[in-house]
Amino acid sequence: MGIVLTRIDDRLIHGQILETWVPFLNVDCIVVANDQIAGNLMRRKLIHASVPKNIEVLFGSINELYKIICADEMRGRRILLLFSSSLDALKAFELGVSFSEINLGNLHGGPGGARVTCSVFLQQEDIENLTCLENSGVKISTQCVPTDRLKRWSELLGRQAK
Repeated sequence: MGIVLTRIDDRLIHGQILETWVPFLNVDCIVVANDQIAGNLMRRKLIHASVPKNIEVLFGSINELYKIICADEMRGRRILLLFSSSLDALKAFELGVSFSEINLGNLHGGPGGARVTCSVFLQQEDIENLTCLENSGVKISTQCVPTDRLKRWSELLGRQAK
């Protein structure tokens, strides 16, 4: 089956992921694509400990991600692919990781950005990165949990501009 959801969520694996997305999508593998976590054994162990035993969790750097996703043992898997930033998602896409949609989950703000939902705060860099993905054919939306109404990110930006 392959990737069933690609999500940018700066919290990566947390309650919304484990309690709503994983069962809703019948995920059997979570791939966390993050350079810092891939290189930190203690953080990987802590994250892995929070995930039910029947869900495989794989960690990789952005540069390793293509090999992880395309490995023979990933055939037939239902994968939830998690990025912590729009830049990581864009880099992975440019390196050949294929996804047609991306869900904006939780992106917390900083100075100079725009709050577009209660949990998504976009910096100018995020808007540029997401625009590059959109221009490459990736559909971008926000939806905290599966029962929420899906909103296209362009609608959110339009509302913000008013």
